[in-house]
Amino acid sequence: MNALPELETLKRPADLDAWLRQLAETAVAAVHPDALLPDQLPEPPAGRTFVVGAGQAAAAMASALEKAWGKKYPDADLDGLVVTRYGHGVICDRIEVLEASHPVPDELGQRAAVRMLESVGGLTADDLVIALVSGGGSALMTLPAPGISLGEKRAINKALLRSGAPISAINTVRRHLSAIKGGRLAAAAHPARVVTYLISDVPGDLPSLIASGPTLPDNSIPQDALALLERYKVPVPDSVRRHLEAGAPAPRSNASAFAADSAHMLAKASDALAAASDAASVAGVQVRILGDDLEGEARELGRAHARLALAAQRESDAPLLIVSGGETSVTVTGDGRGGRNVEYLLGLFAALEGAPGIHALAIDTDGIDGSEDNAGAQFSPDDWPRLSKQGLDPVAYLARNDAYSFFAELERLIVTGPTRTNVNDFRAILILPRQS
Repeated sequence: MNALPELETLKRPADLDAWLRQLAETAVAAVHPDALLPDQLPEPPAGRTFVVGAGQAAAAMASALEKAWGKKYPDADLDGLVVTRYGHGVICDRIEVLEASHPVPDELGQRAAVRMLESVGGLTADDLVIALVSGGGSALMTLPAPGISLGEKRAINKALLRSGAPISAINTVRRHLSAIKGGRLAAAAHPARVVTYLISDVPGDLPSLIASGPTLPDNSIPQDALALLERYKVPVPDSVRRHLEAGAPAPRSNASAFAADSAHMLAKASDALAAASDAASVAGVQVRILGDDLEGEARELGRAHARLALAAQRESDAPLLIVSGGETSVTVTGDGRGGRNVEYLLGLFAALEGAPGIHALAIDTDGIDGSEDNAGAQFSPDDWPRLSKQGLDPVAYLARNDAYSFFAELERLIVTGPTRTNVNDFRAILILPRQS
């Protein structure tokens, strides 16, 4: 990755736009599996080494793993299968890569989960399971608990995604409606040892929340999931209610199945923010990191950041970059298009009302914001005068959750394609001093 140009050399808005996009590319590159896995390999076991995995980064993790494994252990066996989102696959030599639907699960994700459970079921204490776990794995590796249909689980998943619930709540429900999450995949692999490598997309980076923790113990209880469904007004089918009220917990942290296992965090949102901060500092920009775990309603966070940016501009006579990560939510009440990053950005844009000297960008680090084809979007102050010419009302677009269409009309969407990693949102606001 080339160094960012020094900010003082940039004069045109287009140059500042490009600077922000390069900053985002720097953040994403810092958390890509190719740069993370080679130095983390376990020793080969006496028996088989079998790889499982799920998430937007799963295929890239599998590719990086098998390349590094072949160099370090050329005579050791390695095989397995992982599942990633449609279009996020990578061709591997030893590890089979499957693709399935995200964020709403489908039959192919269910078949992948069944195959993983069957594949680890006959392993012994001489064998090793390497689990490659990243954001998106909850939907991609789906296997409903007995008595619950895939259709019922899909409906609950859709309702939760539209409810504004945080990812921690969504994944708690997913774990308790699953036959593979919440440590159940590791329990099925016992007595084989399980080594899990994680790329975190969840605020707080709690390992058991990432992809709903298929190989990690879960200390929540089924009643927690039922309470969350009721809190977010999600319709609960009788079969789901019976399952949760029966109270069959996931494997606990003191279970013997986890005694020899280990987990290693490869990358998280703070790593992406640190890389962006370092690059911007070298380019002569002061940096303020708001945090890597921001949650809440996307548009409201955008409005709050607008107030913060305006206040910072009044108080500073030097360029300032404000960066943040985490995972916001969108409570969907309209019929428009868009993910949480463009909704955040539209909230920010509308609240700034074209304030001079403030440029911003927001993307999902996996390259897909929600279920659209864009990673996110960006804007500059020069975009505000264009609204009246094009008949665009940002408040009306927000009201129908149509941020994608708004930024498409402005030709300000950012389309990267799949990045094959995922540490969730990356937001950057560049604040230049007001000209007197």
